[in-house]
Amino acid sequence: MSDITLLDGGMGQELIHRAGDRPTPLWSTQVMIEHPGLVSEVHRDFTEAGATIATSNTYAIHRDRLVDTDFEDRFADLLTMAIAEARTSGAARIAGSIGPIAASYRPDLHPDAATGAPIYAEIAQMIAPACDMLLCETVVSVTHAESVLRGAAAGDKPVWLAVSVDDRDGTKLRSGEPLSAVLPYAHAGAAAVLVNCSAPEAIPAALEILAQAGIPYGAYANGFEQITEGFLEAKPTVDALTRRKDFTPTAYADHAMAWVEQGATIIGGCCEVSPAHIAEIARRLKAAGHRIV
Repeated sequence: MSDITLLDGGMGQELIHRAGDRPTPLWSTQVMIEHPGLVSEVHRDFTEAGATIATSNTYAIHRDRLVDTDFEDRFADLLTMAIAEARTSGAARIAGSIGPIAASYRPDLHPDAATGAPIYAEIAQMIAPACDMLLCETVVSVTHAESVLRGAAAGDKPVWLAVSVDDRDGTKLRSGEPLSAVLPYAHAGAAAVLVNCSAPEAIPAALEILAQAGIPYGAYANGFEQITEGFLEAKPTVDALTRRKDFTPTAYADHAMAWVEQGATIIGGCCEVSPAHIAEIARRLKAAGHRIV
């Protein structure tokens, strides 16, 4: 049996479900100010469900995303606030999340590596001191991978690279580039490589490729029906996304256990994965004789 690291689930969607507010482009950031303590509550619930890592609510905190909002001058404050919320989780480790510049799933909006790396480096240096590792999430192109790994290195903490793949073909990044093209960057600059925010069905093909990186690998999927064209517009909200009707804790745990059979040692959940999903995965892991670390 294996030692398995169990990540938490999807913070942004869970916040929307609990807050009951209309989504905005800064839903997960804004809620920390409008609903104090709610992020901490979600973190604690994931830890109680069995997650051993709390992922900080810093994914969407980028200077460019705050432009022309009420939070434009609160960049550092918001990062500090999110890290503080994660530290109330009770989790064994804190992963500092670094999301994409500009928007998720938009390789066409991502700057070149020379421009992007310093942007990521600023965030890494600000959050790394309070984290155990940095989790670079929803990486959708080779340029994005190069940029975020170069930038995250400035944090002087282990870096985990999480790529997002085509929902119909897990051998391709969302940019259309082959997933294998990120392996040299992952091997050189990451302590682990994962596939995230992709359809569960696309992940087995991706894991076959990630296994070649020579470092620990794993996955955490989303529960969306598809990434719609509406969501790919500028400053989207989750109104453009629909949760799968078959996305039950039992069904998702079936996928996660299959990834473990493929050799994944880091699993968890992304958007629409709730504490109930994580609890079911934890139960199944223990029943199979694995140790959650």
